[in-house]
Amino acid sequence: MTTAEELFPLVLPGRVALCIECKTLTRAPIAVRWIQSTSGPGTTLYACPDHAVQLGAGPTPDDVTHR
Repeated sequence: MTTAEELFPLVLPGRVALCIECKTLTRAPIAVRWIQSTSGPGTTLYACPDHAVQLGAGPTPDDVTHR
C-alpha cells in the first residue's frame, strides 16, 4: 500500500540540494564538484555553506575544457 508521504512528498520552495558531506538538505547549495559523464549531461555536486569552505571549489562545467 502507498503511504501519504509517497503520494505527496515534501517539496521545498526555492533551490535546495543535498550536501555531499553531511547529507542534509540545504537551501543555500554551493557547487563544489562536477562529474563529467560519458553518456549524457554531467552531474553537479553541492555542499552546504559550512562544508563548502572545507571542501573547496572543484571543477565546474565552466572549468572543463574541450579538446
